Amino acid sequence: MRDSFPPGVAEQLNWYVYRLIDPRNGETFYVGKGRGNRIFAHAGGVAPDPDGSDAENTEDEVDLKLKRIDEIRRSKLEVSHVVHRHGIQTEAVAYEVEAALIDAYPGLTNVAGGHGSGDYGSRHVEEIIADYSLEPFDVKEKLVLISVKKSIQDENLSTYEAVRCSWRMDLGRAEPYKLVLARVGEKVVGAFRVNKWLPSTPEYFGDRALRGRSGFHGEEAEPETRDYYINKRVPDRYKLQGAANPVRYCDP
Repeated sequence: MRDSFPPGVAEQLNWYVYRLIDPRNGETFYVGKGRGNRIFAHAGGVAPDPDGSDAENTEDEVDLKLKRIDEIRRSKLEVSHVVHRHGIQTEAVAYEVEAALIDAYPGLTNVAGGHGSGDYGSRHVEEIIADYSLEPFDVKEKLVLISVKKSIQDENLSTYEAVRCSWRMDLGRAEPYKLVLARVGEKVVGAFRVNKWLPSTPEYFGDRALRGRSGFHGEEAEPETRDYYINKRVPDRYKLQGAANPVRYCDP
């Protein structure tokens, strides 16, 4: 199995976006970006480098990817790899291409969506028209805005269950924020009062707990707060181009 590009080739590729494919069924199971021989390292089951090329991969994502690679190898086969786009001049553009490709291949071992997928990912044109026609809300108090589209669609959870865990959040920073808004695309679909921010452990969140994440216990916000925020549109300043984390802190 090839484990690197021939001398001089990688330097000509610049940034590239690639897919890892399961040869047993032809299924794309991972999308990534990188430079140099990153594609071969990933196909070979190497954990993320600390050099920043894929340092945002979560432990859950790495575990899923390595499990799939191990299954392929135990079948006496090797991971297939495809460079989907190369010659990309900047990492920022590579992120955008990667995000679009992740949206195009549902069921990947990528746990997180691509950069910007929560705000700018694939949606039906009628959904986009409906969302962008809504009135944006004003931030009236400190609140946390969380995208829950993936949890609701993939796991069939209620809005509260989808939004309450498990997120990459610092508990110290989250503590002053007592209102959480759940959003799907541009639209706010739920408003909840936080009783307590907590580490995401089985004690507090059962089988939805994720190591190193956080969540909250709470309840639906009071009617006047729900009436104000729900079915409003997320203001443009809180849709951060290129951001992968579905959590936004919003201040008046």
